[in-house]
Amino acid sequence: MKTFEYGEKEISYLRSKDKRLAEVIDQVGLIQREVDVDLFSSVVHHIIGQQISTKAQATIWKRMQETLGEVNAETILSADISRLQSFGMTFRKAEYISDFARKVHDGTVDLDAVWQMSDEDAIRELSSLKGIGVWTAEMILLFCMQRPDIFSYDDLAIQRGLRMVYHHRKIDRKLFERYRRRFSPYCSVASLYLWAVSGGAIPGMKDYKPKMKKKEIEK
Repeated sequence: MKTFEYGEKEISYLRSKDKRLAEVIDQVGLIQREVDVDLFSSVVHHIIGQQISTKAQATIWKRMQETLGEVNAETILSADISRLQSFGMTFRKAEYISDFARKVHDGTVDLDAVWQMSDEDAIRELSSLKGIGVWTAEMILLFCMQRPDIFSYDDLAIQRGLRMVYHHRKIDRKLFERYRRRFSPYCSVASLYLWAVSGGAIPGMKDYKPKMKKKEIEK
């Protein structure tokens, strides 16, 4: 299993920039998050995983690998839409994956070129694909390409982590960008720790988001 690579350099930098994050790092320790360094399979994997559980995603992915062998443009194109659907995905996702494989196969999308792009250009290129939004593109940059400075405003768990660590009631874009500047150029590592906090890695930390009133819930 290959994991996101970081170490003392990134940790020391973040500690020096933020006392509260330093305390989180001390309590959580080194985080091992699995990465998939194959860009094609990473895009397919992320399309499959949208709006379903991690367990369901893993089941579909396993079926694909067992049936197709290697998941690449050629093996995807050799399977029709109904074959892809038979693995457990929706018609629309099967269409997105076929469209992506076709574009890679005919050279419309050059994955080698994407590796060489800046974060901004790579996100723009990936999010131009059907079924890939900006958040998904950002996750691909982090968990496939291992870019060191990814900090996603659209990630609700990161926003929750920020509220929990810094006792904010709400994270707006301006406040988020302040943290981005503070953590850069190692936002990806900060993201790993904020995800850990959001997932309950430190007992006793709570979310400071105001609770919805009963009337608001009923609306």
